[in-house]
Amino acid sequence: MKKFILLLLISFSTSVYSYEYGDPVKGKVKAPSCIFCHGETGKASNSAYPNLNMQNEMYLYLSMKSYQNDERKGPLAQMMKAQLQRLNDQDLRDIAAFYAKASKSENK
Repeated sequence: MKKFILLLLISFSTSVYSYEYGDPVKGKVKAPSCIFCHGETGKASNSAYPNLNMQNEMYLYLSMKSYQNDERKGPLAQMMKAQLQRLNDQDLRDIAAFYAKASKSENK
């Protein structure tokens, strides 16, 4: 019985750790407006917009937070702030996880 409980705890802690930051499956669902500029898999449809696929998850999250907090400047900063204003921290983490794990082949 002790071994069973130990194995259960280990398996649970591993599954929790795998989504410690963000859940890419939920991120895909939460990112419909991102797709218009950054593409369905993170490859931008226009060279004026950055590719997001395969970027570091923390970098993507911090970038979105900077836009939300009006800390990033540039021609599209206000548009990004408006797009992100309805999203909470977990939403941002999930979206960052989704784009960070997007297909490598899409960035070629």
